[in-house]
Amino acid sequence: MRTDDLIFVAGHKGLVGSAIVRTLLQAGYTNLVVVSRKSVNLLNQERTFSFLQEHRPKWVLVAAARVGGIVGNKNHPADFLYENLQIQNNLIHGSFKAGVEKLLFLGSSCIYPKYANQPIVEDSLLTGSLEPTNEPYAVAKIAGIKLCQAYAKQYGKNFISCMPTNLYGPGDNFNVVNGHVIPSLLRKIYEAKQQGLPTVPCYGTGNALREFLYVDDLASACLFLMQNYDDTQSTINVGSGEEITIRALADLLVELVGYTGELVWDSSKPDGTPRKLVDSSKIRNLGWAPKVTLAEGLQRTLNWYKKHYR
Repeated sequence: MRTDDLIFVAGHKGLVGSAIVRTLLQAGYTNLVVVSRKSVNLLNQERTFSFLQEHRPKWVLVAAARVGGIVGNKNHPADFLYENLQIQNNLIHGSFKAGVEKLLFLGSSCIYPKYANQPIVEDSLLTGSLEPTNEPYAVAKIAGIKLCQAYAKQYGKNFISCMPTNLYGPGDNFNVVNGHVIPSLLRKIYEAKQQGLPTVPCYGTGNALREFLYVDDLASACLFLMQNYDDTQSTINVGSGEEITIRALADLLVELVGYTGELVWDSSKPDGTPRKLVDSSKIRNLGWAPKVTLAEGLQRTLNWYKKHYR
């Protein structure tokens, strides 16, 4: 990638897209094109195609998606499936029509079977049943991966896919119902301290194991892959290599926030996949590694939350 190449970051206002924009700018890639949903709704095929034809970017990074936690997926399965299929189909096919040279599609580690062997290697895809609580989102992401592979196979396009583990950081969705585990827990614990509440309700048993990656580390991995990776027929995992129980994560947040009350776990609620650790040896062997520890990333996320949500 040359620093003056025109780059389109789809979903630039979201958690991942905003981190990618930050990383590109810091690396000297200043010729970026972004678009608001008000100007171009990526669910609209005609508008998306017209935008790509007008600008004809050389590189496209697909970070636009409808995302959410267990509750969001459970309550809105049709929205998660339809909207993600529509967005990615419009962007991938539109990029093909506009002559985009290279495209990176961001998937998710939830594409892997619920009971995949740990750590999860890329070849685990489609070898077993998915976790029901995020199946609509996972099915859409799998379709996106396969669509990129199909354009590469049929038309020789350099469309690649990477699978990040659970992400967190500045710009996240801190909705306590529909957000992911870190922003949701962080907000509940922080507000409980501010309001002097004696307890904080927590979803599930807290025993599930999760791997977390600070979003700016993922962004650096995306730039690294755009510069160094061209395997269009195989996905590539991006993770921290470390896992923690949700209960231990909550305890870290309690300590970080300074909350003195009690966490109350509701075991009648689902935990989701019992364990989800991806094997990131493939990208590490190419020369990339994360830099931000969980403790440091949580502190940065808390600082951002206090600045933007007061």
